[in-house]
Amino acid sequence: MQRTYIDPEFSHLFNDQNLFEQTTKFDGKLFRSLENRRTTRVEKDGQRFFVKCHFGVGWREIFKNLFQLRWPVIGAGNEFKALTKLKLLGVSSLTPVLFVSEGLNPAYQRSCIITKALEGTKSLEDMFESQDVTFSLKYSLARKLGLIARTLHENGINHRDFYLCHFHYVVNGKEPSLYLIDLHRAQLRNRTPARWRIKDIGGLFFSGFNYNITPRDVFRFMNVYSGKTLRRTLIEDAGFWREAYKRAIRLYLQDHENLPGWIIRMGTKSK
Repeated sequence: MQRTYIDPEFSHLFNDQNLFEQTTKFDGKLFRSLENRRTTRVEKDGQRFFVKCHFGVGWREIFKNLFQLRWPVIGAGNEFKALTKLKLLGVSSLTPVLFVSEGLNPAYQRSCIITKALEGTKSLEDMFESQDVTFSLKYSLARKLGLIARTLHENGINHRDFYLCHFHYVVNGKEPSLYLIDLHRAQLRNRTPARWRIKDIGGLFFSGFNYNITPRDVFRFMNVYSGKTLRRTLIEDAGFWREAYKRAIRLYLQDHENLPGWIIRMGTKSK
């Protein structure tokens, strides 16, 4: 059984026979190679694309995830569904060019997704590493991140790798445009459970601990994410923010001995 999607604009790059095999033979720069997954950047017709091929995870990996109460990611279909839904929600992300999936056996299913490369962008992590971010830019970013997180979670999506490095930005005029990437582990439901919302927000907070972020930046994000005044969300959603904050700290202390000073000050101000 084969399931396919091809953007009509790029249909001339492929033929109908052995579609998956075609994608594995594209020449390009190898970006990532894991046991069951390979990502390559290729150039066709003067445009760049990323080709992510999955070769089957095996029953051992599936059972390991199930025993850990995690839903296993068995192929590119998960990312394709997430990207399709993000487009419907108006959240900027990668543009799928092709998706193909072969086989019914989940352990040995082969699949591939090809997306257009983002040109002229930089990850937020790289941006914070390389420059002093102005107050106005941080103000805009906090609000945009809050709105994206809120849109995902209100529509049953959690990212699972919700870090600054997976947001790319490009400045158009004064306002930066954000693109959310790396959705191969995203989960889609009718409603996002609280524990997965906490994991996403905790991961995002953690990824910003080493940068010039202030408590006010975080509070601005909280205000937009909750859709409430800061005072109201700190009262009504205190348990949620406390758990997200604790998760961020646990992640940080796995590789660091001490917390940054502004994290300690924020904890004091929020009590």
